[in-house]
Amino acid sequence: MGFEIQSLDKIYLWFNMSNVNSQRSSFGFLVAGAIALLILAAGVYWFFAKTPVNLLTSTSQPNAAIFVSKLAPVTVSLLTNPEKLKSLERQGELSQLKTSLLAKSGIDYKQDIQPWLGNEITLSVTTVDIDRDPENGKQPGYLMALATEKPEKSREFLDVLFSRRVLAGANLAVEQYEGVKLISDNSQAGAVVDGFVLFANDLSVLRDAINNVQAPDLNLSSSSQYQKAAQQLPKASLATAFLNLPAVAAWQGLELPDPTFHSQIISLSLNSKGLLAETSFLTDSEIMPASAPVSQTVKALEYIPDASGLVISSSDLENLGNSDLAQLWTQVKTALSGSGTDAISSLVKPLAEVENSQGINLAEDIFSWVKGEYALAVLPHAGESAADWVFVVEKLADVPEGISRLDAIASSSGLSISSFNLNQQKIFAWTELTAATQQTDTQKRPAFAIEAKVQGVHTTLGNYEIFASNLETLNEVITVENGSLTSDSSFQDSLAAIPQPNQGYVYLDWTKSQTLLERQLPILQLVEVVGKPFFQNLRSLTISSYGSEKGLLKGGVLFRFLD
Repeated sequence: MGFEIQSLDKIYLWFNMSNVNSQRSSFGFLVAGAIALLILAAGVYWFFAKTPVNLLTSTSQPNAAIFVSKLAPVTVSLLTNPEKLKSLERQGELSQLKTSLLAKSGIDYKQDIQPWLGNEITLSVTTVDIDRDPENGKQPGYLMALATEKPEKSREFLDVLFSRRVLAGANLAVEQYEGVKLISDNSQAGAVVDGFVLFANDLSVLRDAINNVQAPDLNLSSSSQYQKAAQQLPKASLATAFLNLPAVAAWQGLELPDPTFHSQIISLSLNSKGLLAETSFLTDSEIMPASAPVSQTVKALEYIPDASGLVISSSDLENLGNSDLAQLWTQVKTALSGSGTDAISSLVKPLAEVENSQGINLAEDIFSWVKGEYALAVLPHAGESAADWVFVVEKLADVPEGISRLDAIASSSGLSISSFNLNQQKIFAWTELTAATQQTDTQKRPAFAIEAKVQGVHTTLGNYEIFASNLETLNEVITVENGSLTSDSSFQDSLAAIPQPNQGYVYLDWTKSQTLLERQLPILQLVEVVGKPFFQNLRSLTISSYGSEKGLLKGGVLFRFLD
């Protein structure tokens, strides 16, 4: 999902920069307002009290796709009239947003836009470079389409808008192109076409949009990739986004290593549990599921403390490296980090440090023998940059041999392997022994004490082997009474909203992990600025992969918000 966050951010910043010039302010604020409404759609669930309102959309996919080139990097659509979102407000947040965005534009939303605005607002990055000339740098093309229910009123609005720009000093031009009246100046262009008010940052972008309608094989609606992706959209989508992944990578100056997936479609819909963002990645290559789908909650989660901030659970890690998820991860991590460096591995930095310091190859030394259920949890600590971890593995036939392999690696690294009882529970520990000097004034020679620094511990509970970063964390697992993550109502609701069967879950408690994640992923702080209301009210998100159609990887992210 990293592509769409960066894309919205780039568009938003570009148009807001255009507002520095007073001649561009009207158009810039209008576009910024539309984008803000799309961001609002992504965070709209936070306005709910207990029961979601009925927000039926007129269509499950954007009609404005006919204006967009099939080669466009990204197209994002809000599929409902913003006025319908007003019923979700608690303190007039939407009205305040529209007022602040249009304050310097001379546009009165209620008087100028609301009378004709329909049930769709679509934004598209239509091309990476308008003139396709690398010598003068890249200037992306931007197109906005607002559905109009009253074309005559919207034409009047367009004329008034550009006449105001003339008064502000803009050089106005009017022309007929393929039977359509185009109004433009040196930086923006507008027209009313087939039930939509179109705006673009260049006259050539507007001409291309009209050509796309008249030559259907050029537009996004005719793309076989888009048609297949659109079939995955639920009927009640509140907003959608379609991404041409190689084009998005080119737009952002990235080179994707072996891009398995060529496109992605995202939909936002509301349910009683939260805001569900479903996404489908499409490929022409053969893909392999990471594991056999599970039809019930992974029982290993019963040993995960409810203090966990990040939890990953599923079954069978053996095939993970060759799976569809692994291929997708290669593309996603590049998009988020801007290089092949796996910046997102810092989310599970405690395990990465174990791998680096102890000479453990996770894929060969652990994943290869985890063939049953598993659950991995990271436990952040308030005010600390470090975090602890717990790893729960179903104890199948290969597990004892796998533990013996870890013992051998620990021993070869100079660690001691010992066992002891803790409240009648047998614990095994990998420890680093050091000698510490103890000397007092009454002693003629120093005394020494042997200190043991624990590098990892594990024990058997029921049919599961529990590994932990230290004894304190393992003790929390052993002594937990009705305090496991599975007893948390928010976690239960999150899992209930994810379709079954699926390939497991990634659960992130934002309230517990925010500080840690911001330290490990500084880009999050920029994203939080753009979507401040969204992140201020975010409680958790749950990610899962499901669906098994050929050439398709389908999954979803459930966002839950504070009451």
